[in-house]
Amino acid sequence: MAGNGSPSEPARAVLVTGCSSGIGRAVALYLARRHFVVLATVRKAADAESLRALGEADLVPIYPLDLTRVEQIPEARAQVERELERRGIAGLAALVNNAGGGSIAPIELMELSGLQGELSARILGPVALLQAFLPSIRRASGRIIWITTPGLFPIPYVSSIHACDFAVNCLARTLRLELAPWRIPTVMIRCGGIQTPSPERTAREAEAAMKGWSEEARSLYGERMTAELESLSGFDRKRSDPDQVAAAVHRALTVSRPRSRYQVGHLSRAAQLAELLPQALVDRIMASRR
Repeated sequence: MAGNGSPSEPARAVLVTGCSSGIGRAVALYLARRHFVVLATVRKAADAESLRALGEADLVPIYPLDLTRVEQIPEARAQVERELERRGIAGLAALVNNAGGGSIAPIELMELSGLQGELSARILGPVALLQAFLPSIRRASGRIIWITTPGLFPIPYVSSIHACDFAVNCLARTLRLELAPWRIPTVMIRCGGIQTPSPERTAREAEAAMKGWSEEARSLYGERMTAELESLSGFDRKRSDPDQVAAAVHRALTVSRPRSRYQVGHLSRAAQLAELLPQALVDRIMASRR
């Protein structure tokens, strides 16, 4: 599967989820400009039109696909299969699981509907997508890539994001074992701080949610949440360009034997090192941040 992106090579098709903005859009554009046919899923018609307006011949919006609505997957699969057939491509060279969001809140005050949506977008939906597309991936001797956070340890108030990352870690490692007979690699791109619209949007949503808290909730968590948001604001100014993630995805698709994990972005390697420490020590370090 190795290649140098030369136009003389057979085209390879990649399905990337969550391409309306941020990492997904950066990955889609990066690959489409390097001799990949990118099937880019979006939830909204306006986002599909925005991608078409870029004029990239190898960037094909797949709409609608909201991973919280698994009933949309069969039609998305039909769109993908039609495009592959039209281009004479045998199957998918990769599925890149990127879609998802998250929220900032203490578990005690977390909106359950938001948590349910995140679990659907990051866990249930991707599993349903894999079930739909693994035959196509197997035909093309393809790969499975997960965009996730850089380390598996608890961070207060962002458990809706990191709980999914723990689950993704389990899914990715299990798939690596289950798909070994077909030599289908499973790769995690573990991202530290990356510049996308999501952090600013998530912070605004958290501030709006705090205004609706009860007096008791504000007395319990208000001061700590405010401090956490201020800390995240400082972190946001140091985030890395999303093209770094796109380059890592490209590397994982074009080397003959990809690594199981790639670390990308601000503080990603520090998080990787922290993951190697005993859990009790990590918990003490995280507690000392207050």
